[in-house]
Amino acid sequence: MTGRSIIITGGGRGIGAATACLAAARGYAVCINYRSNEEAASDLVEEILAGGGQAFAYQADMACREDVADLFKAADERFGPPFALVNNAAIAGRLGRLEDANPAMVEAVIDTNVKGVIWCCQEAVRRMSRNHGGEGGAIVNLSSGSATIGSPGQYVWYAASKGAVDSLTIGLAKEVAAEGIRVNAVAPGFVDTEMHAAYGMPDRIEKEAGSVPIGRAATADEIAKAILWLLSEEASYTTGAILRVAGGR
Repeated sequence: MTGRSIIITGGGRGIGAATACLAAARGYAVCINYRSNEEAASDLVEEILAGGGQAFAYQADMACREDVADLFKAADERFGPPFALVNNAAIAGRLGRLEDANPAMVEAVIDTNVKGVIWCCQEAVRRMSRNHGGEGGAIVNLSSGSATIGSPGQYVWYAASKGAVDSLTIGLAKEVAAEGIRVNAVAPGFVDTEMHAAYGMPDRIEKEAGSVPIGRAATADEIAKAILWLLSEEASYTTGAILRVAGGR
């Protein structure tokens, strides 16, 4: 992948950071998007540069259409049009029942997890599509096992947002397949990241690991490897797929 660039939204921590490191190790020039944690994104850039890779960080809120456009323009200026896009940025909101969910929180989830992915896909297709003079490319959207389980009592609204990501992935894959663009999704199950504590259940992994047939949560690196496989030539005939990486759950 030397000479090809990748944009990773929500790339400063968790699955996004693991994906950025692995992509850099495989020769991608990496644009790491972050919304608020500049320190984490900057530290990750320094780590990649120290390892001989290419990377830069760019602040943008995926819920804002103008921010998304600016992110892609910045990536164009630094590395040229991207070959790959990983739509990883997402929020879940405070865990609880749907009837108690704050409307503003639900709107924020939909704005980031659904609209943000749509805006990013628009920008990517305009650059990658052979219809627009591009060289093709690959998009991986981050879905979730919750899209089919539904996550009752925890975050039904988040599960719904990821169901929308699945539909977008399938439809867009068919729409742009003949233009040299593959579109797939990875649907993780429980992943050992700080997200659970941030959304009000710091002990969720320990409490629910027993519901996973493999018996444990995934690491962020395990999800990143699935993402990079879908971006690679090894997956050259794979598009419109929702790859479940959930330990059998």
